[in-house]
Amino acid sequence: MTSFLIAAALVLAASLALLARPWWRRRAGSSRISRRDLNKSIYRDQLAELDRDRASGQLDEADHQEARAEIQRRLIEDAALEDAQPVVPSHPKLTLVVMLLALPVLGAGLYAWLGNPAALDQAARRDFSQQDIDQMVAGLAAKLESEPDNLQGWVMLARSYKAMRRSAEAERAYEKAFALVEQDPQLLADYADLLASKSGDLAGRPEQLIAKALALDPDHLQSLWLAGTAAFNRQDYAKAVEYWQRALRQVPPESEDAQMLEAIITEARQKGSLGKSAPPSRSAAATSMGIKGRVELAPTLKAQAAPTDTIFILARAAGGSPMPLAAKRARVADLPLDFSLNDADAVMPTQTISAARSIVVEARVSKSGDAKTRPGDLIGTIAPVKPGAKNLRITIDKVVD
Repeated sequence: MTSFLIAAALVLAASLALLARPWWRRRAGSSRISRRDLNKSIYRDQLAELDRDRASGQLDEADHQEARAEIQRRLIEDAALEDAQPVVPSHPKLTLVVMLLALPVLGAGLYAWLGNPAALDQAARRDFSQQDIDQMVAGLAAKLESEPDNLQGWVMLARSYKAMRRSAEAERAYEKAFALVEQDPQLLADYADLLASKSGDLAGRPEQLIAKALALDPDHLQSLWLAGTAAFNRQDYAKAVEYWQRALRQVPPESEDAQMLEAIITEARQKGSLGKSAPPSRSAAATSMGIKGRVELAPTLKAQAAPTDTIFILARAAGGSPMPLAAKRARVADLPLDFSLNDADAVMPTQTISAARSIVVEARVSKSGDAKTRPGDLIGTIAPVKPGAKNLRITIDKVVD
């Protein structure tokens, strides 16, 4: 209803503007327009129209001359008149105000009397019936049969069929649009989900589509969820945990999705015996979610570090537990040192870099060789960084008080 009223108001405003145009066009000092001046303008337009008709061939020369002579005769007769009676009323502003107020009121009254105002609310509240939806989808399908290259249309049809649980037709529509589908992670995941719902299994074509989606976007949430489910179904629990931990980073911590992911991650760990006795999988994906960088010692602190002093390179969850997610040891003599930390370096199998949202990376020279930070140790940090960060540069440039 709101849209109708806005449209009606715009049409009314345009109509009033056109009707009021003569008042706008009047110039100062010309408030009285004579009938003779108006006649001259009319005759001038008529002569111009005659010339156009002759040029276009609608009038021959004889008829043109006869009509022109008649117009000129009337013009001469009117020119002899000295009637300066104004055509525009003597109170134009009052007339304009009355017209601008009266027309909207009159229009509203006529609609209330002759129209059906209640229909506006009914139209605004109208819910599409299943028959309406079926007709629209059928119309789109018929249109696309004559427009086979309309990929966006085929995608729309595929999603419509999928929502209507017409799986076979949805699959056909996805295939028609596959040149577009294979370039979009979301469309690939939707298509994989459709195929899996038909067969009851993600193995085969659905998993291939999911892999293609993750190649386009490694953090695509739905694809990570489906990939984890596929791995879980084939009892590759470590891989399932890996995918679901990556998915967990994409959802709000307190959301229902986060709780569900945490629950199935726990289940996968239990089924795969992925506790302390079984470290996380050293897969390429887990490694790719690690961090890499270079550690060096500030020149001003070199005199305070012996070549045999121990260096700890640690990754902690930003804002989380002080317990490191991953750690490595080195010696001052190894500096400057290129390092990498990933899930294979996890201190505890249940807490990994790939599961963290952001990370604090620390490099510390321990004078005692103890993992616990003590006064006199030399330290450098960088934060926050995301899992998968590369080319980090950490300078050990501070002394612990």
